[in-house]
Amino acid sequence: MNKNIEKLTVADLIKDKEKYQVKDDVTRELFIPRLGASITIRKPERSLCIESIQMGNGDDRDGDVFLAYSTIAEPNLKDPELQKAYKCVEPTDIVLKIFEPGEIPKIAQLALDLAGYGEQIKVVEDLKN
Repeated sequence: MNKNIEKLTVADLIKDKEKYQVKDDVTRELFIPRLGASITIRKPERSLCIESIQMGNGDDRDGDVFLAYSTIAEPNLKDPELQKAYKCVEPTDIVLKIFEPGEIPKIAQLALDLAGYGEQIKVVEDLKN
């Protein structure tokens, strides 16, 4: 690993504004092996992240289901015909009918990662050792 970590400066922030500016229209394609196909998730807004994290503070995983439902852009899980075909009582039921229990938290975590809630930030001292 590079022992010479660069300091971010105001000049860098101004010069490469497009590189550093927070973007809202971020998407990521995820491959679901069991389905043999991919889905597209989009970066959740801050309020959605907070709401889903608060929902997930209990023992159940309602926050993950809600976040997956809210961030999966393709296929459109909110499609009325899809909801009807799967006999969903609540709109978020579609997540539980299509995805396995172990797939849902992974999708939710990857959505949170897009919003910066992952473990990407490291202490410089830890990186130098």
